[in-house]
Amino acid sequence: MSQRERTRITALILLAALAAVRCGGTKAEAVPWVTIDESYAPRNAVETFIKSDAEVRGALPVEIRNYGRSAKVLGRFKGRQFAQPSENVLNMFFKGMDDWMVVDIKYKNESERDVQRTILYVLAAGRWTVGDTGTLMK
Repeated sequence: MSQRERTRITALILLAALAAVRCGGTKAEAVPWVTIDESYAPRNAVETFIKSDAEVRGALPVEIRNYGRSAKVLGRFKGRQFAQPSENVLNMFFKGMDDWMVVDIKYKNESERDVQRTILYVLAAGRWTVGDTGTLMK
């Protein structure tokens, strides 16, 4: 094998590796857990809702992993109503949908058991609501 062929193969391997990294999307492990307590300043309306709901229930602190609007994560979501939905499916189901967001939440329930679930929040008609609850598939 010539030096030129080796250089081409090396370049192709590097390009393939770069493409694999760039197409990887949002991995659950890459998004950090954030603790919401009394002093936490929410970054958006969904985090404000989560904080106020936890305060009312006396469930603070809670931990969240906010994936935002990641199509890769949405494709891994399995809930009561949806299994690996696309944004087009959400648009058909939630008429007038303006935005959506996927968030993992961990908290302790009344009996001090750890609870973790994934929630799909949907913005429709100017209001954030829970679109579905479930888990993220591997």
